[in-house]
Amino acid sequence: MTGTTRQVLACLLDRSREGAYGLEIGTATGLASGTVHPILARLEGLGWVESEWEDIDASEAGRPRRRYYRLTGQGARSARSALAVAEEAVRRRQARGARTAFEGGLA
Repeated sequence: MTGTTRQVLACLLDRSREGAYGLEIGTATGLASGTVHPILARLEGLGWVESEWEDIDASEAGRPRRRYYRLTGQGARSARSALAVAEEAVRRRQARGARTAFEGGLA
């Protein structure tokens, strides 16, 4: 799983109750729309994410309708698990790097 996918999943977990729209996810993660939307489409295809268009009149609201994305129950469980695995892998790499630096006489 890529770092960008992990960022999107973390953002959706943070907003699990209300959901989030694409630009909001991009702003929160610092990722471009062209990165966020393909990730959301892929996650939706996997059944991890569901989406729906907000029910507003765009002309009355003065802006286009937003498509809100929300993790499914299975998606939230899978996201938590995937993020925990990724976090553990980072910890192992960091520990291995610190150990290598120490053994190499750098510490």
